Amino acid sequence: MTVTQHAVPELEETTDHCASAERPHPRPDGQDRYTISEVAAHTGLSVHTLRWYERIGLMPHIDRSHTGQRRYRNTDLEWLTFVNKLRLTGMAVADMVRYADLVRQGDHTYPERRALLAATRQGVLRRIGELHDALTVLDFKIALYSDAPKAQERH
Repeated sequence: MTVTQHAVPELEETTDHCASAERPHPRPDGQDRYTISEVAAHTGLSVHTLRWYERIGLMPHIDRSHTGQRRYRNTDLEWLTFVNKLRLTGMAVADMVRYADLVRQGDHTYPERRALLAATRQGVLRRIGELHDALTVLDFKIALYSDAPKAQERH
C-alpha cells in the first residue's frame, strides 16, 4: 500500500499517514484546486455528503476562494479515500469525527488514534469471521443444489 501524508492547515506541520493512493490525482500538486462537483465526480460521494462531512467536522479545513467557493486539494482527496475506507469498516461517524479531531490536535494523539483504529480492526475481523461462516453455509447449500439434479436423475 502506498501511503501519503495529509496536512491539516489549522496546525503547523501536522501530518497523518492516512490513505493509499488507489486512484491517481486528476491534477498534480500545485495545480490541485477542485470544485465540490469535481470532487463528487472523482470520489463517488454526493455534493450533499461532502458538505455534511464539512459541517460535522470530518473535513473542516476545506479552503475557500474569495467568492466562498470550496477549493479541494489532493490531500483532501486522499483524506476522503481514507474516510471511505473507515466507512467500509463500519466505523461509527462519531468515531470518524473523533479521529479527525485527534489528527487536528497533533502527533501527541497517536496513542488514541491507534486505539481507535485497533478497536475498529477488531470489529472488522469479527465481521470477516461472521461473513466467512455465512459463506460456508452458502457454499454448502450451493453444493447441495448442484447435486440435486443428479440425485433426481437416479430415481
